[in-house]
Amino acid sequence: MNPYAKLTFSLSLVLGTAITISSNHWMTAWTGLEINTLAIIPLISKSHHPRAIEAAIKYFLVQAAASTLLLFSSMINAWHTGQWDITQLNHPTSSLLLTTAIAMKLGLVPFHFWFPEVLQGSPLITAMLLSTVMKFPPITILFLTSHSLSPTLLTTMAIASAALGGWMGLNQTQIRKILAFSSISHLGWMSIILIYNPKLTLATFYIYCTMTGAIFLTLNTTKSFKLSTMMTSWTKTPVLNTTLMMTLLSLAGLPPLTGFLPKWLIIQELSKQDMTAPATIIAILSLLSLFFYLRLAYYSTITLPPNPTNLMKQWHANKPASTLTATLSSMSTLLLPLSPMILALI
Repeated sequence: MNPYAKLTFSLSLVLGTAITISSNHWMTAWTGLEINTLAIIPLISKSHHPRAIEAAIKYFLVQAAASTLLLFSSMINAWHTGQWDITQLNHPTSSLLLTTAIAMKLGLVPFHFWFPEVLQGSPLITAMLLSTVMKFPPITILFLTSHSLSPTLLTTMAIASAALGGWMGLNQTQIRKILAFSSISHLGWMSIILIYNPKLTLATFYIYCTMTGAIFLTLNTTKSFKLSTMMTSWTKTPVLNTTLMMTLLSLAGLPPLTGFLPKWLIIQELSKQDMTAPATIIAILSLLSLFFYLRLAYYSTITLPPNPTNLMKQWHANKPASTLTATLSSMSTLLLPLSPMILALI
C-alpha cells in the first residue's frame, strides 16, 4: 500500500475515534463511527488476497447494518423525547435497538459471527486495530448510555459471550481466530459489569487492549499465524516467546499478573450487587478460555518442532523487537502491584 494512503487511513481512524468519544450528539457519534469503518476497510483488504477481500466485505456489511440500527435508535428516541443527547436515551425501544447495534459492532453473542472470519482475513496489525482501537468508540457509547440499558439483556449476552468465546476457541489452530474468540469472551466480562460500574468496564477494556496489543505485536515480530509456526519461533526469539507466554497467562487472568486484576474486581463488584450466580457462572466459563491460553503458552515456549539438532538454533541475528512491544508486555504482566492506585481511579 502507498505510504501516503496508509497515513491517510491511519489518521482517519484517529479522527473517527476522537469524534465519537468526544461527542454528545447522536449524529456526531454516528459520523465518527462511519469514518472509522471507511478508514479500516482498505487496511483489511490491502493484501488483495481473496480472503482479505471477503473479510473487508463482511466487515462493511455488518458495520453498515449496525450503523443503520444505531441511527434508527437515535431517531426513535428523538421522535419520542425531543432529545438528541447521547445520555438522554429514555425510550425502551431505542435502548433495545442501541444494544443490538453496539453488540453487532463489538461482536457480542449472538452477533459475533463476523468477527473471527474478519480477523482471520486481516493482516496482524490490522487485526490488532480491529480488536482494540475499533472497539473503543462503541464501548464509549455503551459507557455514556449505561444507565438506560437493560441489565437482564446485557447479563444474558455477557454470559453467552463468555461461554461461546471459550467453547469455540478450544478447537482452533489459527492464532487470529483464537484471539478473536478471546476478544468475544473478554467482551462478556466487560458487558456484565457495565450497568453496575461503568468505569470498571473502561478499566477492563484498557487492560485488555494492553495485553492484546502486546500479543499481536509479538506475533507480528515472530511472523506466527498458526500453532505450528509458534513452535518454530522459539528458536528465533526465545526471550520474546517467554514474554509472550507471560502475556498469554495474564490474558487468561492468572495471578499475580495484570490480567487477574479486572476479573477480581468484576467478581467483587458482582458479589456486592447480590449477583452471586452470574459471577459464579462467568468465573467457571473463564476456565474454558484458560485452556486455550495455556495451549498457546505451551506451544510458544515448551514445545519444539521435530528438527535435526543442527537446525534447532538459528545462526543469524534476528530483527529486534520494538520498544512498544517491550513496554506493552511489561505493562501486561507487572501492573498488579499498582492495583490500589487503579482502584482509587475507579
